[in-house]
Amino acid sequence: QGAFYFFPDVSSYYGKKDGDWVIKDGDELCLYLLEKAHVSLVPGGAFGEEKCVRLSYAASEKELIEAMRRVKEALTNLK
Repeated sequence: QGAFYFFPDVSSYYGKKDGDWVIKDGDELCLYLLEKAHVSLVPGGAFGEEKCVRLSYAASEKELIEAMRRVKEALTNLK
């Protein structure tokens, strides 16, 4: 009866930029993180919450640590 997902509110990144890349919404943030961090997330709009993204943690601890390192690095580039 458990799920293996985080569902964080990422709306504080909406409107931020990395070069020509502007984060307009969760869809755009997921595309950005796929391109820049090579981490796949699912936009929250698919689950009724536009401000969130869904992140699965059904992976090894080593893989999760590396994925979060990459996400953090990519998000740091957004101004």
